[in-house]
Amino acid sequence: MLNKSSFFIVGKHAVVEALKNPKRKVLKVFLTEESKKTIHRISPNKNLLKDQKVFFKTKRELDKYCGKDQIQHQGFAAEINYVDEISIKEFIKNKKNITFACLDNVTDPRNIGSIIRSAASFDVDGLIVKDRNYPKNSKLMYKSASGSMEHINIFSVSNIKTTLKFLKENNFWVYGFDSNCKDDFTDVEWKGNNILLFGSEGYGLKKHTEKFADFMVKININREIESLNISNSAAIVFHHIYKSKKKT
Repeated sequence: MLNKSSFFIVGKHAVVEALKNPKRKVLKVFLTEESKKTIHRISPNKNLLKDQKVFFKTKRELDKYCGKDQIQHQGFAAEINYVDEISIKEFIKNKKNITFACLDNVTDPRNIGSIIRSAASFDVDGLIVKDRNYPKNSKLMYKSASGSMEHINIFSVSNIKTTLKFLKENNFWVYGFDSNCKDDFTDVEWKGNNILLFGSEGYGLKKHTEKFADFMVKININREIESLNISNSAAIVFHHIYKSKKKT
């Protein structure tokens, strides 16, 4: 039976990275005999299952943890607790050259999970999300993030506008992304503290959020193609900024 602070995740990378994360409390682990061997192959020098409550199941028995979404569990499931969030105010103290991504009205768990995976891969310092739109215990999001949930700061806030205002007052530049703009984001000199503001695929940035952007930029793509998926767009931007900062 779940307690109020716990939830289930499924998938090899999601479960293994949760087990590796010292900040994450794993309450129960559900494995097949084969997936237990996989864990030992992944981490031969450290027993990730030490002191864990491990239950062995058949693949069919594990299917019930996937719910109606029919996610591929790969022989791995776990019940975990939430990780304590650090506040943005505390995080930015005495730090420079911070890059945050901010999602405005992006709600699809698969997209959010993919964005988290890309953000963690390219050293984005944190992801700002509206708490009402953030599916914090979504199996789909954890599976799409492929373990990256354990490697990035998620700032779940009640008001995106208030958060942007606070960060702008603390020396952050806000870059809004809109395919209808004329300025290419690759022409920006990515220095200092930056917020990358992304809207939903269908509607883009909300007008009252867009007004907080200091600059509006776009990703140049083939004119025959209307737009990119939001997670693909974010990955392109994150990779470019990652490379740019490596050069400085």
